[in-house]
Amino acid sequence: MSASVLIIDDDRELCSLLCEFLLLECFQPAAVHHGAEAVAHLREHRYDVIVLDIMLPGLHGLDVLRQVRQFTTTPILMLTARGEATDRIVGLELGADDYLPKPCNPRELAARLRAILRRAQTSSCDAASVALAAGHIRIEPAQRSVTYSGIDLQLTSAEFNVLQILVRGAGTVIDKETLCRQALGRALSAYDRSIDVHISKIRKKLALHGGNNLIVNVRGNGYQLRMGTGGN
Repeated sequence: MSASVLIIDDDRELCSLLCEFLLLECFQPAAVHHGAEAVAHLREHRYDVIVLDIMLPGLHGLDVLRQVRQFTTTPILMLTARGEATDRIVGLELGADDYLPKPCNPRELAARLRAILRRAQTSSCDAASVALAAGHIRIEPAQRSVTYSGIDLQLTSAEFNVLQILVRGAGTVIDKETLCRQALGRALSAYDRSIDVHISKIRKKLALHGGNNLIVNVRGNGYQLRMGTGGN
């Protein structure tokens, strides 16, 4: 069954072109052109992935992202103005899974969407998707859920992917290039802070429940999930 995609962008002509292209690429696209309308629509409808333009009139895209993340963990790909690094970082901090600068190539958009969906499907359909554990962290790949000391962490899709990779390789240093390719399905680009922001979000969610200092930054090499069971 083809994946459903909601495009949230006020450029109706662009939405029409992207929907037409994605339909040919075997997606099921739909479009909404106003931020508040998008939030209300997503409360009533479920999609496999969301494409969200940051520059929306009225309710800004970042506000849409903030509100949508209160009730759904559906993967979200942001569309940002080329060169607007601040919007990308803030968007990732608010729960976006990845970003793509505008104007974007429709083929690259389709490839990014497939990568996001593939990462989710790989975890849920892998025959070896047995529960993973490292200290108080427990991951259920089939349900794409993570708990710390039995408490659900409510991770986004990208955060889940990153933490799952770290748990599988607990005790070893994993470089950012590997994390980017395996968690986001793309190569790490120059000045790309996506992995750093996702790691920061995971750390904060772990710390809320006592899991402090579990993920360490090995300068110049990457990140490591500490093997110890404690978190203080």
